[in-house]
Amino acid sequence: MRLSVIIITRNEARNLAECLESVRFADELVVLDSGSTDETVEIARRHGARVEVAPDWPGFGPQKNRALDMATGDWVLSLDADERVTPELAAAIAQTLRDPAYDAYDMPRLSSFCGRFIRHSGWWPDRVLRLFRRGTARFSDDRVHEKVVPAGSVGHLEPHLLHYTYPDLDSAIAKMNRYSTDSAQAMHARGRRASIGTAIGHGAWTFVRLYLFKRGFLDGRHGFLLAVTAAAGSFYRYAKLSLQ
Repeated sequence: MRLSVIIITRNEARNLAECLESVRFADELVVLDSGSTDETVEIARRHGARVEVAPDWPGFGPQKNRALDMATGDWVLSLDADERVTPELAAAIAQTLRDPAYDAYDMPRLSSFCGRFIRHSGWWPDRVLRLFRRGTARFSDDRVHEKVVPAGSVGHLEPHLLHYTYPDLDSAIAKMNRYSTDSAQAMHARGRRASIGTAIGHGAWTFVRLYLFKRGFLDGRHGFLLAVTAAAGSFYRYAKLSLQ
C-alpha cells in the first residue's frame, strides 16, 4: 500500500523540517503552501516533497481538501507542520497498512503548551482521525477546527502523535487572535449572533470547564495559562461576532 502524507503550510520554516523527517517512511510527501514568505517551500522541496502554492486562502478544511486531491497514494496521512510522528506510531502505521482492517484510523495526540506536554485540561488523549484510505474520506468545509469525515469504518492506533502547538505564550496569543476572527466570521455566515454578555459567559465557562472540570490545575502553571488563553479566545470569538 502506497502512503501519501499531506501537509498545508504558511510560514512553517521553524517546524516543517522535523515534521517531514518524522515521515520519511512515506511513499509521497505533498505540501500545499499558501504564500509563505520564509523558507517553508525550499525546506519542503529539499525533503523531496511535491510542492504547490495556492493563490488564495479558503480556510483550513477546503485547503486540506485541495492537498488531499493532490495525493496519489492508496492511503493518506494528514499532518500539521507542528506535528511529529513518533517511531512507535510510524511502526504501527506500517504494520496496519500491510493488512488494514478498517478504512480509517484515529490516534491519540499529545500536545505541548509553552514547553510542557499537557496531560489534562481536556487535551489528552485527544484522539484525531488522520490516516485513511484515499477516496473514503474528506475534510469538513470548516474554516477552522476542520476534521476528517470518514465514509467507512474507523479503527484505532495506540501510539501517539506529538503536537508542538504553542512553543511560547506569544504564539498562543497570536493563534488565539487569528482563530477567534475566523470562527466569528464562520459563525456569522451561518446566521449566528452574539452579545457582549454572550462573550463573557462563554469565556468564563471555558475557564471553569478546562481548569476545574477537566483538571487543568494538575498541569500546574501551564494548565492555568492554557485555561486563561482558551477563555480569552472564546471571549474574543463571541465579542467579534457581536460586532458583525
